Amino acid sequence: MKTPIAKAIVLLPVLATLSACIPSPKDLETTPIKVQTPKGVVTCQLYRPNRVSWDRAIDFPATKMSVPEADAYCQQEGQRRLK
Repeated sequence: MKTPIAKAIVLLPVLATLSACIPSPKDLETTPIKVQTPKGVVTCQLYRPNRVSWDRAIDFPATKMSVPEADAYCQQEGQRRLK
């Protein structure tokens, strides 16, 4: 039976190869867009259409809305563009 160290040596190249195949959010970013909301303009960082859950606000009127609220506007815009 292989020792834990031997198993790690065998699995390490496999895991390194697989991790190289997984894109990071940065690799999927589109050009930021501005969304007009009732509380002001929100600048959104959208990702690929199949990654709407990653869409987020990168600038918003902080005195008028929270981060989750601004992110929700961006995710709504991502959903709108998906359709």
